[in-house]
Amino acid sequence: MRTITTSAGTPVETDGDVLAVIETISRDLARRTDLDYSFEEVDREFEHLISQLTTEELRAYLKESLFMSFNRFENERLMGLVRKANKAEDADGM
Repeated sequence: MRTITTSAGTPVETDGDVLAVIETISRDLARRTDLDYSFEEVDREFEHLISQLTTEELRAYLKESLFMSFNRFENERLMGLVRKANKAEDADGM
């Protein structure tokens, strides 16, 4: 496993852990800008990290990102079903 760095010099291990990358970028940007950062700053930080990754590492991060997105999609879908069921239950109970 290698280590890459954010533009602020914070080390990030290339272990495929997307959440760790996001947390590191968030901490760096928050420290540097007092929580007042733009989409462009986040984009530049991602570009900086991506430029340091190999094709194999990019594939690992893409796969992890897709899993995370899929899980979030499924959780939101299920929460929608639960809300709908609760509304129907409330309407029946009135």
